[in-house]
Amino acid sequence: MRVDEYMEHDAVGLAGLVRAGEVTPAELLEAAIARAEQVNPRLNAIVLPMYAEARERASGPLDGPLAGVPFLLKDLFQDYAGVPTSAGCRALRHVPATRHAEVVRRWLDAGLVPFGKTNVPEFGAKGVTEPREFGPARNPWHTGHTPGGSSGGSAAAVAAGVVPAAGGNDGGGSIRIPAACCGLFGLKPGRGRVPFGPDMGEPMHGAAVNGVLTRTVRDSAALLDAMAGPEPCSPYPIAPPERAYAEEAGRDPGRLRIGFTARSPLGTPVHPEAVEAVREAAALLELLGHDVTEDEPAIDGRALTEDFTTLWYGSMAALVDGVREQTGCGVEDFEPDTLMLAAMGRTLTAADYVRGNERWHRHVLALAEFHERYDLLLTPAIAGPPVAVGRLDPPRWLRSAERLLVRTRTERLVAATGLVTTEVINNLTATPFTLTANLTGVPAMSVPLHWTPGDLPLGVQFIAAQGGEGLLLRLAAQLEEARPWSHRRPAGVPAPERGEPEPAHP
Repeated sequence: MRVDEYMEHDAVGLAGLVRAGEVTPAELLEAAIARAEQVNPRLNAIVLPMYAEARERASGPLDGPLAGVPFLLKDLFQDYAGVPTSAGCRALRHVPATRHAEVVRRWLDAGLVPFGKTNVPEFGAKGVTEPREFGPARNPWHTGHTPGGSSGGSAAAVAAGVVPAAGGNDGGGSIRIPAACCGLFGLKPGRGRVPFGPDMGEPMHGAAVNGVLTRTVRDSAALLDAMAGPEPCSPYPIAPPERAYAEEAGRDPGRLRIGFTARSPLGTPVHPEAVEAVREAAALLELLGHDVTEDEPAIDGRALTEDFTTLWYGSMAALVDGVREQTGCGVEDFEPDTLMLAAMGRTLTAADYVRGNERWHRHVLALAEFHERYDLLLTPAIAGPPVAVGRLDPPRWLRSAERLLVRTRTERLVAATGLVTTEVINNLTATPFTLTANLTGVPAMSVPLHWTPGDLPLGVQFIAAQGGEGLLLRLAAQLEEARPWSHRRPAGVPAPERGEPEPAHP
């Protein structure tokens, strides 16, 4: 199969070609590798190739609904036995996983062929993908801009046509932010819908979930069918969907009540293009027959952010301490920002952590009251067009102060200075809309309905009530039909020439 032919199909389409005997998994894999080698030097999306493992897998018998489809794993919490999961951290770069993560096992059972792991910020802690260890990932639409984070490498690879879908996870917007930056569809499942085991049960009390980034809604639906359902170590089982998610993507959503806002929960500026994206989406929804009203939940965005970061700081402290215990590494093997977040976590008491988590319920209740009036909440996915690479780096003086405070182990002073809070809020001003769905545990999605005059994507977000994945997929499919996006191709990376030779087999 030629590379240009390969790029015309989504995952469901490629699987259909394999079932029909029109192409083999090995041929699809070589087309995907050829495309990766063409664009990855410019994008830095794939940081750990797994070509040998993939070629061995593609040469054998494969079964499952997506058998033979090339795929990429996110290099964070998506362990593949025998292959390192670096999480963007120098200390873990050469530490192989001992077993597959459950979600990876389910992708393998579905027949997917993973051939690499994608770039992430260290421990997924930022909305941009610029790790010190691997260097920044870049946006295929304009390589001077970020593809978002933390699933930025996956998003860049999908947008550039390397794969039709790639693994992601979302603990604060890490699927929806890259989807919005790269013109993709990104669905964050709700709490407990997709497993995170076997080594972890429910990270961040269910705020972090596994998922995928795709070009088409039907691919996300098919992959959610493959992923969803409890595992033996799941903290609790949740109600299964009424029907397969692949069926939901073709059903009429009915007449929905949708509240919308373009106001930042942090009270920070929102770019006119992001406001326009929401206004355009609201107009399209009305045209499709939905009831659309400007309204928002009664949530204090600043308080929600503080309650989220309390647990986030504590989680980062535990993570850094765990890696140091596992590897025997020193502090020099972590980025300064990571060490500062961990230092903040060590200043918290157990009571601080518990009280912060208990306050999450206030925000859950406020969003539930909103969903009594509306089926969905519409907001920008990000507060403006994708920022330039390096734009959210701390100033040099702040970086120097961080190093000094970490080196002198003055952790209490770290909290007192307010330096970490300043940096966190600075980063969140670009992505203030996504935390709500993570903290409350509900499903949400980013839909690529808007491009700026400079041809940069800028997605919009929809937030559903708990159990609303099917509703989101129904609406997304309707929007996809009304305003298609999967045919759009980024100009920041080369397109394969039509009729170019098929990739040679190894």
